[in-house]
Amino acid sequence: MVTAGIFFFSAGYAQKQAIQVGSKTEVPSAVNAPVAKWDKTTQDFQDIPQSIPRVAEFKLTNEGNEPLLISSAQASCGCANLNYSKDPLLPGKSTTLSVTYNAAAKGPFTKTVTVKTNAGDQPTILVVKGNVLEKTAEQKQ
Repeated sequence: MVTAGIFFFSAGYAQKQAIQVGSKTEVPSAVNAPVAKWDKTTQDFQDIPQSIPRVAEFKLTNEGNEPLLISSAQASCGCANLNYSKDPLLPGKSTTLSVTYNAAAKGPFTKTVTVKTNAGDQPTILVVKGNVLEKTAEQKQ
């Protein structure tokens, strides 16, 4: 009987404890896990000239205690090319994910990149947007 009581006490103690922060209750993440921290999730180019590609850079830092891996990154269209490291990102280190938008079609645009990592089940959505201005007569020559 004493053994069962110790087992239940140990099992309950090993579970994550909720922390009260202001009016929110938070459950801390695993102690030994990667944590993905992006410097931004949106790049607004505003007005850009047609047919002149633009590059958006998103900095990713691993604020956790285990290596962070980008398992996949998928652009919403073929008009955006991605460049990122496939190597593990060690704790405290940073890397850059680059999105090159080709700016071929005139008009407003909003493109997304869905990034999945081993830091959690939910992907991060990065957004690249702006407005492509039609080439002027001078630029068409």
